[in-house]
Formats: sequence, C-alpha cells, structure tokens
Amino acid sequence: MLVLVCYDVNTETAAGRRRLRRVAKVCEGIGQRVQKSVFECQLDVAQFETLERRLLAEIDAQLDCLRLYRIPGTRGFEVVEHGQFKAVDFEGPLVL
Repeated sequence: MLVLVCYDVNTETAAGRRRLRRVAKVCEGIGQRVQKSVFECQLDVAQFETLERRLLAEIDAQLDCLRLYRIPGTRGFEVVEHGQFKAVDFEGPLVL
C-alpha cells in the first residue's frame, strides 16, 4: 500500500529541532521525501505498523502533529506533479 507520512514538529526549542531530525531520519530510511515534511512509502501492513510505532516514539504528541495516510489500492489513484521533483518508480527495475 502507498502511505503518505506528513508531520509538523514544533522547532521552537533545541529538543524540538532534535525531534524533527529524528522523525526525518526515520522517514528517510523507509520512503522518499516529496516535500520537506512529506514522505511517500510503499509498505505492507507490518512495515506500516513498525513505522507508525517508531514515529510515535519520536514525536511529542502535545506539541507536534503526525498524519499517516494509508492508500490501500493505487488502481485509479493519480498524483499530479508540478515543479521540480524526480519520483522513484517503485514498480520499475532496481538499478544499482
């Protein structure tokens, strides 16, 4: 399934800036950044649950916002892009 991860971390303090870096690092390890605080991830259910657990461990629920959008079937799903962005084709061949 396609998962969109969106977050807004309060960075008014040094602790908030550290949380922001940790949240971004978790997301970078599993998906691709499409905007500064938005990632696209191709995950199965177990990977989704692991990602959610890891992100919840990093944020401060009193100060930050985390939104996870699960898009189970991509048939008929379309993304319209404008501007400079080079997406990774998850369905294409892996070239090393």
